[in-house]
Amino acid sequence: MFPEDALTGLSDSFLAADHVDRTFLFIVGISVALLALVTVLMIYFVIRYSRRRNPQPTDIKGSTFLEIVWTAVPTALVLAMFYYGWVGFKTMREVPANAMTVKVTGQMWFWRFEYANGTQTDVLNVPVGVPVKLELSSLDVVHSMYIPAFRVKEDVVPGANNYMWFQAKEEGTYDIFCAEYCGAEHSSMISEVVAMPLDEFRRWYNTQAPADSTSSSPGDRTPSESDEAPPDETEGAPPQGEGGSEQ
Repeated sequence: MFPEDALTGLSDSFLAADHVDRTFLFIVGISVALLALVTVLMIYFVIRYSRRRNPQPTDIKGSTFLEIVWTAVPTALVLAMFYYGWVGFKTMREVPANAMTVKVTGQMWFWRFEYANGTQTDVLNVPVGVPVKLELSSLDVVHSMYIPAFRVKEDVVPGANNYMWFQAKEEGTYDIFCAEYCGAEHSSMISEVVAMPLDEFRRWYNTQAPADSTSSSPGDRTPSESDEAPPDETEGAPPQGEGGSEQ
């Protein structure tokens, strides 16, 4: 059966990307509204207080009410932006307990992905509907892993461990970039996320597993068992499924 906690995770699967999009639209909406307000007021004042309408200039006294309004409203808007940003950031840093772990190593100028069974690839293969935690490290200079489709980007710094997580909504191929200048071939440090159905991923995972690998289970396994998927209890291993993923 598909793990109970994985089913729970599916209901919250895309909060990180959704939060980024909602926060962006919220800030853009406020910016457009303020631009429209300022433009309308500017045009009104130009006409209302033109030389033709007011040949004799007059002083305008201050307004305590207006002072309070244009102090309180911007403060409330900034706090609302902060709240949206904080909620999204918090979601992006809280990895689901049922996440599959993949080690990511950045090196001039490529990405290497290592799975729990020892498989290493230069393309990140993931199952659809399952949270994936990426443990980030660098062998040389500062890199920055950026997956635009999932709205995630984190620095990869030598000597420091970092992480990020995402969950693919649907099958497809998604670009991976390095967003930190890292040398002459920085622009060619590109890879892909390949999101596939859970059953297809498990078949790929088992096919790629090294024959002598024992890292995919807590106990000893023989090469003849390598065609079976890693157990659910294994940390960082892909989840089980019977007859396909339940979504």
